[in-house]
Amino acid sequence: MAKIVLGLGTSHGPMLSTPPEEWGQRAIFDRQIRHHYRGETWSFAELVELRRDQHVAREITLERWRERHSACRQALARLAAAFEAAQPDIVIILGNDHMEMFEPAAVPAFSIFWGEALVNNPYSAEHMARLAPGQEIALPGHIPPGGARYPCASVLGRHLIEAAIAAGFDVASMKELPRDETPHAYGFVYRQIMSDRALPCVPVAVNTYYPPNQPSVARCYAFGKALAHAIECWDSDLRVALVASGGLSHFVIDEELDAAFLDSLRRGDIDKLGGFSEAHFQSGTSEIKNWLPLAGAMAELGFELGHIDYVPCYRSPAGTGNAMGFAAWHP
Repeated sequence: MAKIVLGLGTSHGPMLSTPPEEWGQRAIFDRQIRHHYRGETWSFAELVELRRDQHVAREITLERWRERHSACRQALARLAAAFEAAQPDIVIILGNDHMEMFEPAAVPAFSIFWGEALVNNPYSAEHMARLAPGQEIALPGHIPPGGARYPCASVLGRHLIEAAIAAGFDVASMKELPRDETPHAYGFVYRQIMSDRALPCVPVAVNTYYPPNQPSVARCYAFGKALAHAIECWDSDLRVALVASGGLSHFVIDEELDAAFLDSLRRGDIDKLGGFSEAHFQSGTSEIKNWLPLAGAMAELGFELGHIDYVPCYRSPAGTGNAMGFAAWHP
């Protein structure tokens, strides 16, 4: 039977691949939109006033940005080293889509790719035109120079689909993507965790972002338990790593929510999240749900959580930015 040898969780936000001197570019866009925060939506000015008495202002300095960026890069290096040491044969990447795979006409709650390969080409001119200020500079963080082709573990992908259906999860089956652009949740893992080593993967997508069919916290956690069982009953002697990509709270940082989530990881259950409604898990913060299938799988397997790095990276006095999280589980 297949053997799960490692679980990793990592943020994938553009700030990780942006020089800290340029973090202020993203704050330009932050001022133009309304933001989800603690179950409500707020203007930038409203958030500035709401968080005036918090510690945000001291985070908005170049010195602090450099400290935070360095801490993130060190944490990513630790995850890459753990991945290398585990020597997996196949990687299951748990991510989410930003209309890179799907269209608004049809967005599944859970989906599994079992095609032959992902193609990670540079963005088209049309896609580049849609980028927010400050995003273009971060593209090398998930797209290698000249692009790449990543083989996929199609046999395992099909097995996971069949096993998930048998377990009561109505997952979508994907054999092809609509364009030769790998979603950044997956490209980031290849570039930053696998160091461009093209191991066969199975991309699993959770619709964290787009109402009305976002899976609940509990459903995502249960899905991970089902995936763990499916992998372990796969008739193969290959070594499998699970990697969750995304989160933590953004585009408005919520350290209270992040702390409750990280405590849940340490405890091996999600009871701590019971005090937060589904309305808290919107916009970028919804990507915490990419970690929940991983957390469910690790709890089911009894893996030990080795370490957690948490780095809140603020970029404006409104508290906008990206709280970065990095964690590793071992048998």
